[in-house]
Amino acid sequence: MRRALLFAALSFAALSVGAQSAATDQRSDSYVQNERDIAKTQPGPHEGLGTTTAYPFFEQAEGFDLVFRKRALHPGATIGAHVNDKDEIYYVLSGRGELTLQDQTRAVGPGDAILTRDGDSHALKQVGDEDLVIFIVYRRPAKAP
Repeated sequence: MRRALLFAALSFAALSVGAQSAATDQRSDSYVQNERDIAKTQPGPHEGLGTTTAYPFFEQAEGFDLVFRKRALHPGATIGAHVNDKDEIYYVLSGRGELTLQDQTRAVGPGDAILTRDGDSHALKQVGDEDLVIFIVYRRPAKAP
């Protein structure tokens, strides 16, 4: 099931890129990126606690409007409570967490996919001894002209 959801998220990304390619006369700037080359140690996002490692895949890809990020929340780390300004998908790859979504809290773990909608509030907290590792996917906001 976990692989099926990851496959679905990656398929969504591929379809997005495919549609973009058709519209821009067969782009030729495809590439492979390894997480070891892009790892960034950061505090918990949205004024969260603790330390995380972010892997911002394809962040520098020109004309690519999809954010695909892996984030490891190390023991004690959180993504602070915030209200979304876009739809987002979180997919839990490993570890355990406590998700607060619209003021309701529940445990999340490997194989859980979380859809947070524009206007929803949410926060995520790592629990246990193992890093909470998630993938995050959303459309990048359009740049102002």
